[in-house]
Amino acid sequence: MSKFRYPVDMDQFQKMREQGKLYVDKTDMMFNLANRYEYVFLARPRRFGKSLLCNTFKAYFQGQKELFEGLKVMKLEKEWKAFPVLHFILSGLKDCSIAEAKGKLELLISKYEKEFGRNEAENTPGARFCGLIHRAYEKTGEKVVVIIDEYDSPIMRLMYDTTQLDAMRSMLREFYQVLKNEGEYLRFVFITGVTKFSQLSIFSELNNLNQISFDDEYSGICGITQEELDTTLRPCIEEYAESLDITTDDAYALLKKHYDGYHFSPKSKDVYAPFSLLKALDKKTADPYWFESGTTNALIEHLQHHPEFNPLDFDGAELSIMDFNTPCESAKTPISLLYQSGYLTIKSYDKELDFYTLHFPNFEVRQGMVSGLTNYLLENDELEQNAAVLAMARALRDSDLSASLTALRTWIASLPYDIITKKEWLAKKKREAFYKLILYAVFSLLNSKVDTEVKSILGRADVVIKTKKDIFVLELKVDDTVENALAQIESKGYAIPFEADSRKVTKCGVCISSEQRNITHWRITDADCNVIDEKDFLES
Repeated sequence: MSKFRYPVDMDQFQKMREQGKLYVDKTDMMFNLANRYEYVFLARPRRFGKSLLCNTFKAYFQGQKELFEGLKVMKLEKEWKAFPVLHFILSGLKDCSIAEAKGKLELLISKYEKEFGRNEAENTPGARFCGLIHRAYEKTGEKVVVIIDEYDSPIMRLMYDTTQLDAMRSMLREFYQVLKNEGEYLRFVFITGVTKFSQLSIFSELNNLNQISFDDEYSGICGITQEELDTTLRPCIEEYAESLDITTDDAYALLKKHYDGYHFSPKSKDVYAPFSLLKALDKKTADPYWFESGTTNALIEHLQHHPEFNPLDFDGAELSIMDFNTPCESAKTPISLLYQSGYLTIKSYDKELDFYTLHFPNFEVRQGMVSGLTNYLLENDELEQNAAVLAMARALRDSDLSASLTALRTWIASLPYDIITKKEWLAKKKREAFYKLILYAVFSLLNSKVDTEVKSILGRADVVIKTKKDIFVLELKVDDTVENALAQIESKGYAIPFEADSRKVTKCGVCISSEQRNITHWRITDADCNVIDEKDFLES
């Protein structure tokens, strides 16, 4: 049993402190924000610690000094003054009609009206909110703190329903407008969500809201940074390594591969997904926890509106800061929303050209996306899929690339014949793009067994597979020839980075026919381009 108590099932700051659960101290940044700005907005992916930060702000502004003993803020705060705090969590308004959302919002307001009173003449959420702020100020003599968590929950599922979206935004705008109009009664306003406020246009009047989502200074305010992992959590990593019978360095490498990789600004700190990381440390595993609660479902809903895009091609996407701020409902690609949701993150920033390169943050996200997409797109038997992946991995372990491709060909043959036409949005895809997606998806799934890199940026081989003995460089072609595939490996120098590696380098061109709906030809060569194996199923 672990000697550490991990907060894997709670986001309540007060309970965590009272129960002695692990808390990574970010109270210095909290203090800085609380005493630097009056209106703050922070966007971060789901399960990234936004609610915990909201609850920490709540305890701080309520003057609960005893909860902060031993934390950084104790050296910074001298007064510990108590303010009236109005804390609204809007996740309960998700998937609601306009009327239902309005009723639930009023119910949230009524909780505080029991403490500060209500004027029956106030008959809209905005009017009741305004009156509540006034009465809280009058009753306590102190300015009011407003914390709104998951502000965008009511509107995310309405993104492509223009009529409903406009109506929901109108109702919410009346509520949020109060924050601008009643500023003289407010001490601090903190709003969180997954999407940036500028993307959903419900804060049009709130032009004094400080957007910190893209600030280097606050890049590590949610999540767990590499520095925190190396210091505060070092004893946890050592215990984790001991339980898995691996070295501490290997434990760090394992956790980094699965849960690290998030960057939220040009010079962002290196950030780990906190929910997944703490779950892994608690369970002593490296499982994909971020996808436990149906994350892929929301992803599929958005991708359905962009059927021309291959999701695996988003890895390596380039965009400007203006692209980040494009309204989600009018965006021509889903890339900015995928960034906001945590499927993509910043890999690098080119200051001279002012553009960002995005990629999948880690193994957990990439594999979760690929697994979810293949299950949805292909409607295949997951046991058959897993068996095919295992057969491919075993063959690769034995240096038999041809046997691995045979297993892949057999699995593709088992897919439903009418797979494209069964889903309207898939039917809009070109067959070439769809079948290439199948190949990329399966090779990505193979990464759970061997080290596989799938093409993400121009100039890199489609697939590179590394085992203890071999490096396989593959180029995939749809409705083309193996000659062209192998020629591209040579002309682009895809194998050059591995020339100094002690492992055997093998090159392979793979062709799939959209008419035959399967792999039809492959040719395997050694590093010197001598053919060592070939299968042409059209000739045979």
